[in-house]
Amino acid sequence: MLSKQTFFKAAVALAVCLAAPVQAQQKLEDVNYLLPAPAFLPAFIPWVLAKQRGYYAKEGLNVNFVVAKGGVDVAKQLGAGNAPIGGGIGDTPIIVRAQGIPVKAVAVLGGGSLTNLVVHEGQGINGPADLKGKTVTVLAYQDTTFFSLLGMLAAVGLTKAGLNIQAAGPRGIWQQFADGRAAAFAGPVDWALNARGAGAKVKIYRADRYFPSMAQAILASDEMIAKRPDLVGKLVKATLRGLDDVMKQGKGVVPDYIAGSPNFKGKEKFIGEVVELYTDYTYKGQKVLGEMDPDRLSKVQAFYVKEGIVPKAAPLNDLYTNQFVK
Repeated sequence: MLSKQTFFKAAVALAVCLAAPVQAQQKLEDVNYLLPAPAFLPAFIPWVLAKQRGYYAKEGLNVNFVVAKGGVDVAKQLGAGNAPIGGGIGDTPIIVRAQGIPVKAVAVLGGGSLTNLVVHEGQGINGPADLKGKTVTVLAYQDTTFFSLLGMLAAVGLTKAGLNIQAAGPRGIWQQFADGRAAAFAGPVDWALNARGAGAKVKIYRADRYFPSMAQAILASDEMIAKRPDLVGKLVKATLRGLDDVMKQGKGVVPDYIAGSPNFKGKEKFIGEVVELYTDYTYKGQKVLGEMDPDRLSKVQAFYVKEGIVPKAAPLNDLYTNQFVK
């Protein structure tokens, strides 16, 4: 029979063990993660997985996704110190540094491009060279979809003056295409699936065959990188773990993603196709997962300067750091 003292010690030990998960949960650091669009969009599958599978929590973080008004707005909020981390495109720092906003890309989620060229299959458009005189939709005129389209056109000797480019918003960009009012659009591959679901026969051309536009990026301010490199590193590590799951498990991530984004319940097939397309067109191609390619970044910046999108080039080291992906 246990003595009262032994029993008391055992009871205390058991109570500590039972309380440990609660205490651990209470110690999670709350972090607002700014996204350029709602987190339930398929473009954010790696982020949702990282949260749903507890990867942020394992790093001691309770991440709350907050929606900003696009990647440039994310960068402005980060530069103002309103959040520690956010999302944009790999080229976002090029644009915001020119505005005096001290933000860097601390990871790039893929070696491909988020923006690709989507055309009607069987209608004689076999790449950007065949867009002359055609109507093409983009998200907005101050958006990477437009800048990437300009880069693709320049690669084949065309300019925006040679076609009719329409800024159609996040739904109109693919709806106008699906309705036959546009011959092509520049945008993410999940929008190609939306257009196909609306009855269009689609074909996708890789944007990075013509112009080195980039995938989504994790952004942080110079101040945050200097003062809280531990926090930035944890957020990068957890998010890249979600990306790694997508690339290695493919459709196997769909149940957990839908658990984190329940508005896609019943659309498992669609999300499975999204995962496959993003993996092929956007995520593949990095030797080190999350690593920025400075040569690619330099080429994009040179084009932006040439086109007057930014007034002058910034030092590359001001635009990115790979310290968190090594």
